[in-house]
Amino acid sequence: MRLVIVPCTRPSNEPAQLADVSTDLTPPPSGQTARRVEWQFLPPHIRDLISDRCGSPVVEAESQRGGFTPGFASVLTCADGSRHFVKAAAVKAQKMFARSYREEARKLEAIGRLVPAPRLIWTHDEDWVVLGFEYVEARLPARPWRAQELDRLLDSLEEVAGRACDESLPLDPIVDDLADLPQHWQTVLAHHPDLAHADEAAALAQRFPEVLPGTVLQHTDIRDDNVLLGAHDELWICDWNWPVLGAAWFDTLSALIGPRGDGLDVERILSERALTRDVPHEHIDIVLALLAGYFLKSADDPVPPTSPYIREAQAWQGDVVWRWLSERRGW
Repeated sequence: MRLVIVPCTRPSNEPAQLADVSTDLTPPPSGQTARRVEWQFLPPHIRDLISDRCGSPVVEAESQRGGFTPGFASVLTCADGSRHFVKAAAVKAQKMFARSYREEARKLEAIGRLVPAPRLIWTHDEDWVVLGFEYVEARLPARPWRAQELDRLLDSLEEVAGRACDESLPLDPIVDDLADLPQHWQTVLAHHPDLAHADEAAALAQRFPEVLPGTVLQHTDIRDDNVLLGAHDELWICDWNWPVLGAAWFDTLSALIGPRGDGLDVERILSERALTRDVPHEHIDIVLALLAGYFLKSADDPVPPTSPYIREAQAWQGDVVWRWLSERRGW
C-alpha cells in the first residue's frame, strides 16, 4: 500500500507527540492539503504539448489542492470551451511522483473497465510524465463525513468487489504489498516506549498475512480526497496508482477511518455492510493494528517541504485508528 511516504532532506530526531487514546487531534483541511506545481511554472514545451493533446489552447488552469503530492494536477479550460483534468511530474526533479503517475497509467489500462474512475484519455512519458483524463463535474465529499455520501462510497466499493478479476492482471497480492508495515511498530515502540498495549498491537499486526489474502481488486488508499461525487449519484474513485488483489473488505475498512474520526458509528456500519458483517472481529483488529503502526510511525517522520500537511494527516489518522483499536480490544 502506498500512502505517500514522501522523502525529506530536513533531518529530525524529534518524534511527534503521540495522542492519548482519549485525545482528539484536528484533521487537516479537506481539499486544501497539497502544494502543487502551477500551470505557469510548467516548461513551455510541456504547456504546448498539453494544449496540443487537449485540442485547443489552455486559457485557464484551476489547481486541485486535495492530496499530499507536489505534482501538477489541474482542471484545464481550453479556448474551445472544453475542460480536461491533467496530472504531470518531472521525471528527474520529481522522480517518485513521476513513477507514481506512470504506474497509475499502467494500472488504469489494465483495470479501467472494472473501476469507477475518470477515463484516462492520453499519456506522455519523456522528460515529464503527463496524464490526460476526462473532466467530470464533481466535488469532494463533505467533511465531516455525511452518512448518505459515505453510503454512496461503500456501495461503490461493494460493486467493485463483485466484479471478477482476470488472473492476468498486473497486480501484486496485498500480502506482498503490505509486507513491510508490521516493522513500523518497532519504530513506534522506540519513540513511544510508554504507549500501553503497543506490544500487543505489534503482535496483532504481524498476523495480517493470515487475514488479508484474496483475489478481489482493492484500491488501498481510500480517503475523502480520492473520491469525487457527481450531482446525480455518480461517484468516481481517483488515484489508482497502487491497486492490489486481496481480501474484499480491506478498502471498506480503510474507508471508515475518516468517518470514525468525524464521529460516525462505524461499528454499526461494519455490522451491516455486505463486505464486513461476516468478517471475524479478530481479523478487523489485526488490520487496524497494522494500519495504526503505519500511521503512527509515519507521523514521526520529518515534514517534507513539498507536503506540509502530510504528517498532520497521518498523526490524525493514527490517533483515530489507535483509539478505535483500543476501544475494540478494551485497552
